[in-house]
Amino acid sequence: MRVTSDAFSTQCDRGRPLRGRVAVVTGAARGVGEALARSLSDAGMRVALLGRERATLQKAADSLHPSMSIEADITDREALADAACRVEAELGPASVVVANAGIAASGPFDRTPPELWQRVIDVNLTGSANTARAFLPQLTATRGYFLQIASTAAFGAAPMMSAYCASKAGAESFALALRGELEPDGIQVGIAYLHWTGTDMLTGIDDHPVLEALRRNQPRPARRVHTPDQVAQWLTRGINHRAPQIHAPPWLRWCQPLRPLFPALVARVTRRELRGNLSDTMSSPIEVLGAGGRADWNAFTASRFLPPNG
Repeated sequence: MRVTSDAFSTQCDRGRPLRGRVAVVTGAARGVGEALARSLSDAGMRVALLGRERATLQKAADSLHPSMSIEADITDREALADAACRVEAELGPASVVVANAGIAASGPFDRTPPELWQRVIDVNLTGSANTARAFLPQLTATRGYFLQIASTAAFGAAPMMSAYCASKAGAESFALALRGELEPDGIQVGIAYLHWTGTDMLTGIDDHPVLEALRRNQPRPARRVHTPDQVAQWLTRGINHRAPQIHAPPWLRWCQPLRPLFPALVARVTRRELRGNLSDTMSSPIEVLGAGGRADWNAFTASRFLPPNG
């Protein structure tokens, strides 16, 4: 069964399930993307998993029925256009598109290779826009739902993570602007704010001086690291209701009114921490965080004959 009208909008407004509809999730080879693809499949959706790691992506898709996997670089508009055509031909037009793909790099801005800094922006921000552009005709036909995965990094930017924080703040702004454009056509745009989530991107957080300090100085409940499966459940619930905002964990919604305070608080914590460990922190290695991020960076550098460190 293919959905080519506003049936998705009507059924979700009535609180009915997502069964039989088509979802697209980028960055679905591992972490939150893989967990969300599984959760949406459990809700009865046909899921297209997009990502860079062919074998890992296919393994994730093989456990879901019906589903398909497409290896694609979301910074490549032609590849995404081809992926959109394949999804529509094999599964039907997408009713839900989740721009989840993202990478992160840590280290001082002035020592981060420009190509790496740009790559984080290209994947996290431009890649989200490319995803929306490729699937917008299908979302228009289904009066569907586009979900932008953002982060509490948009609340208060952390030093040593400048590209990631800039990209997530930009992705939030992009989604807000897109929402105003698409609502008259019946397309809903949601933004998901994720906090500490136990993906491989967070592995070794206690060895990262700034992130460890920020987490240590948060209230105890805010330090909890949530599993990708738990985050996927929160996201699925929000998708089912076409929510304009999804907070993972849900208590983050109460932080929204306090956002003007966060940059100053983050600056105060990091200034105090860096003052005592400045030489060690500023000499720390430049890192691409997580296996997924490293896979993307390695593929990118290989395609351009760049050394992996820029």
